[in-house]
Amino acid sequence: MKICLYSPYFPKHTGGGEKYLLDVAQFMATYGQVFLAVPQTEFHQQLSSSETEAIYTKYQDFLGQDLKQLELLASPLGTKASFWQKLNWTRQFDLLYFITDGSLFLSGAGKSVIHIQIPLIRQPLSFFERLKKLSWQFVNTNSAFTKQIVEKHWGLRVNAVHQPMVDVAKLELLSEKIQKEKIILHVGRFFRQLHSKRQDVLVRFFKNLKKQYPQESKGWQLVLIGSVEDEQYAREVKKLASGLPIKIIHTVSRDELDAWYAKASIYWHTTGFAVDEDLHPEKMEHFGISTVEAMASRAVPVVISKGGQPEILGAGLTELLWQDEKTCLAKTAELMNNEHKRAFLATQAQLRSQNFGPEKFETNLREMMQVLRLNQ
Repeated sequence: MKICLYSPYFPKHTGGGEKYLLDVAQFMATYGQVFLAVPQTEFHQQLSSSETEAIYTKYQDFLGQDLKQLELLASPLGTKASFWQKLNWTRQFDLLYFITDGSLFLSGAGKSVIHIQIPLIRQPLSFFERLKKLSWQFVNTNSAFTKQIVEKHWGLRVNAVHQPMVDVAKLELLSEKIQKEKIILHVGRFFRQLHSKRQDVLVRFFKNLKKQYPQESKGWQLVLIGSVEDEQYAREVKKLASGLPIKIIHTVSRDELDAWYAKASIYWHTTGFAVDEDLHPEKMEHFGISTVEAMASRAVPVVISKGGQPEILGAGLTELLWQDEKTCLAKTAELMNNEHKRAFLATQAQLRSQNFGPEKFETNLREMMQVLRLNQ
């Protein structure tokens, strides 16, 4: 079986969406030969060895895994190639898995899947888009939050929710070996657009935490980890953090990142702060894989009650959700001051994270393949 995965964000970015793409690709390798589409104007030519090596190195460092079983293939998708060139190119595959940016094209693959990660408010599918949709047999989203927005505003039925995967067992094991420190952690790329991680807000919150709760926050530091996509924004955050016990790390290996998760006691997330969720759902955290990774590592999540964050925490951890700065700081200070409660909630968070492990991820994909009648 020939399987192709395409995302307009690959191989440009290294975020949760790209991790999801590669996790799906590695699972699909149990079904057949897997290709990752790389947009190229000269798509009839093979990628150069230097190009392929650079892409492999970039994403192997990002995931900490060998990806050489996945083949990189030059593709007209995402280029100015003609409609017919794109359609004919897709016909060589038994399955095409497309992570959409909101766009839609006609697929000629045997079976085709659309995965939607961005909860955009847009006009319902046009007549021509509905014609294109006829070539796609299965639609899934990365969260129940995204599903709700898509079905309401796109006029498109979603077949399933397929949440990203976290290697929970690996993070659990590491958290047993590394002692917790007085660290509030946040992991996310530095950028302004769409679902900005709002590191500027995190810095402001931490500054106010130190002022309002000097005893509780004594000895604590904020650690911000994430690659830079907006240099000016990253500089602004660095300037805001000046003089505070805040560490900013832009380059980190997967093993180093996992160690930071293991050391952190509390995890903060503020994506969507001060934004109306009903008007701008795309500016919320669409799912929030870093929150799950932190929970698997026994870091207590004190996160905004918007987007995909509430469904990650589930019914048992709702007390850790907040809507305003005052509540966030009060909940954080209480955890800083109560080690027993912090340890209890860390255990509950770790147990909850198991809902997002490899087993559920793979089961969801197998069920999709059965619906599509594609067997191993």
